[in-house]
Amino acid sequence: MKIPARIAATALLTASLAAGVTACGQGGQDSGGPAPDVSVSSTTAPAGRAAHAAAAMDRSAPTGLRIPAAGVDAHSMLRLDLDTDGALQVPSVAEAEEPGWWTGSPTPGQKGAAVLVAHYDTANGPALLRNVAKVKTGDRIEVPRADGSTATFEVREIQQVNKKEFPTHKVYASTDRPTLRLVTCGGPIVDGHRSDNIILFADLVGGRP
Repeated sequence: MKIPARIAATALLTASLAAGVTACGQGGQDSGGPAPDVSVSSTTAPAGRAAHAAAAMDRSAPTGLRIPAAGVDAHSMLRLDLDTDGALQVPSVAEAEEPGWWTGSPTPGQKGAAVLVAHYDTANGPALLRNVAKVKTGDRIEVPRADGSTATFEVREIQQVNKKEFPTHKVYASTDRPTLRLVTCGGPIVDGHRSDNIILFADLVGGRP
């Protein structure tokens, strides 16, 4: 299980993916069957409701993930790097209930686009983001951090796209404010894998000790 992606460093020492997230969940085969096919309406918060980004936080590694609307309360965060093929790693099947942070991106709360990845399902059945369809614009995503603070984000946009049309630049390009991109899988199972990606775009609205 991996996310094929070639990485190109920029002059600002940030990075963007030259190819999108093309693999994530597989659907369950071994225990309990696959999670239901999931489809969400791609939507953006109305202009009047768009969150105003809070001031950027200092660098501090993420240590968990909470999404109340989806019943997510993870108390750990995997560190995801690139493999020898330049592909972005994803949590293993055994780590299906753990989110991962791409260490090539800012830490959540820092200026820029922090990138998190989590499974919707795996070969063993439903995973951490099994209830991603319950998340709506305006919902909160909280990321506890190693320094004891919590970065709180508000979902601004939800997008479901075929993996062949992954919006690489939109997800991985640097931003001038603290943002979060949470990527998972969705759609039907095609050739053993989910056909789509579901992406939550969120803005920092607060940081607290």
